[in-house]
Amino acid sequence: MPLGLGRRKKASPLVENEEAEPIRAGLNVPGMDGLDGGGVGLGEGTTQEGLPPPPTSLRPRLIFHTQLAHGSPTGRIEGFSNVRELYTKIGEAFGIAPPEVMFCTLNTHKVDMDKLLGGQIGLEDFIFAHIKGQRKEVEVFKGEDALGLTITDNGAGYAFIKRIREDSVVHQIQVINVGDMIESINGHSLIGCRHYEVAKMLKELPKGKDFVLKMVEPLKAFDMISQRSGGARAGSGTQLGTGKGTLRLRSKGPATVEELPSAFEEKATEKVDDLLESYMGIRDSELAATMVELGKDKKNPDEFAEALDETLGDFAFPDEFVFDVWGAIGDAKVGRL
Repeated sequence: MPLGLGRRKKASPLVENEEAEPIRAGLNVPGMDGLDGGGVGLGEGTTQEGLPPPPTSLRPRLIFHTQLAHGSPTGRIEGFSNVRELYTKIGEAFGIAPPEVMFCTLNTHKVDMDKLLGGQIGLEDFIFAHIKGQRKEVEVFKGEDALGLTITDNGAGYAFIKRIREDSVVHQIQVINVGDMIESINGHSLIGCRHYEVAKMLKELPKGKDFVLKMVEPLKAFDMISQRSGGARAGSGTQLGTGKGTLRLRSKGPATVEELPSAFEEKATEKVDDLLESYMGIRDSELAATMVELGKDKKNPDEFAEALDETLGDFAFPDEFVFDVWGAIGDAKVGRL
């Protein structure tokens, strides 16, 4: 039965035998087909000039399909504006506590950091939730200044490993893997810390000494433990995120439906994300996109630096980094990237 606003009986959040398709329900909005007419706000504001916003009950419902990455029935979730609310909805759908959710990937159940859910979800994306699995404690000898780790976070208090550089200190330790959540360093809890704070702590650990990491790895399905050769399961192996719009999650305010980023924004965001990794040891596509948004209309680096201080002052970006980001945005504008 197709999903839609006209259903009288509330559907179960789990769909036992439904094909895992990213069906969008209730997108009965003029101009929403492909979103060629622009973005559609889901929160405060007006729909047309001079008209008040519609009542909440009449606003478009965006229903996403989701599964637990290690295997589960398909769930339906809706009504979230940020990552914490998303995790709460996932918890309600599957009967688990929201803090059990470590991170989500889009259109794949694998621990694929290139498909990590950030601040935007395509309207046709299928969400896979990775929950906590085995805990482990590892003693590491810091034989070099750099450990070879790139850190990201889930926006809800967990920092985890996004990338491990080959031939680095950590690369030699087989039990540390991409996707592992770093719970503590030398007994100091990192729950609630942002990625840049964790990266800074790791960088400041003294060279030539041991330190202890407590980590939690995501719960894996059997076919994720051993390398799989191409078996298909519901919701995987297919490019599902083909819609022409995205739901943008915000830490403050309602989520909004927007057009896909332009070619300039994609190029600039990718380059800024690379600079974040180079300078700070983190990757955060949403942070990079925010910096591009702040800088694309600024006339000079000073204006850009002021905008960064006002909006992202907690990061305390070094001047050299800000100048390089400004240059990357400028290069993307003229197509030099």
